[in-house]
Amino acid sequence: MELDDAYANGAYIEGAADYPPRWMASAEDFRNSLHDRARLDIPYGAGTRHRYDLFLPESAPLGVLVFVHGGYWLNFDKSTWSHLAVGALARGWAVAMPSYDLCPAVTIADITQQVAQAVQAIAGEVDGPIALAGHSAGGHLVARMLDKAVLPAEVGKRIRTVVPISPLSDLRPLLRTSMNQKFNMTAEDAAAESPVEMQNRYDADVTVWVGGAERPAFLDQAIWLVEAWDADHVIAFEKHHFNVIEPLADPESDLVAVLTA
Repeated sequence: MELDDAYANGAYIEGAADYPPRWMASAEDFRNSLHDRARLDIPYGAGTRHRYDLFLPESAPLGVLVFVHGGYWLNFDKSTWSHLAVGALARGWAVAMPSYDLCPAVTIADITQQVAQAVQAIAGEVDGPIALAGHSAGGHLVARMLDKAVLPAEVGKRIRTVVPISPLSDLRPLLRTSMNQKFNMTAEDAAAESPVEMQNRYDADVTVWVGGAERPAFLDQAIWLVEAWDADHVIAFEKHHFNVIEPLADPESDLVAVLTA
């Protein structure tokens, strides 16, 4: 399909195959280090993947950061990213990471509803403000949480900050990729699930974060959301699609500062 190369990340990242096993090892080490401050596999729904992990700071949480993973709605689960909680935890925030069902077993619209269900469950567990961060497809999903038709007001109004990281904000170009054989989206589906088309949104601070060394398609996707929402825009110098999320593990990073301000 004509846009397959435009949305191919790994082919343009040196050592791309080394990233997932390194992420998984770091995530497992981190979970083991937290002991009873890691509450794992908390259900938010009936499905086997409808689970989230909750990592707690040493004192009462100042709020909760929900991180939603990417993988083009086709890959990964919560267990690969646990170590990215380090930054917000060190600043006194709880961090929750949900899994969700994957395409083609479900649609992207189904995944949006599952993440909304997870956010509601997490909001019931941790008091205070909610910050949302998501990477790639996860960036799409956290942006969708500001749709007033997706989350009830008692939860949506608690969302203080949303940071879509290298997000997919307009799904219509993906109709011209071979991935759509698994997404099974129509043009109407893609428009309905595109954050750039969202009008009735909860009021939250939104910063669209993207790596300066990303594929042009992802630089475009980021600026489209910035322009549609009049959001803040950060281009992370020399970061590509895989390492752009690494500052989440650094308590002193600008990314963590934005999320926990």
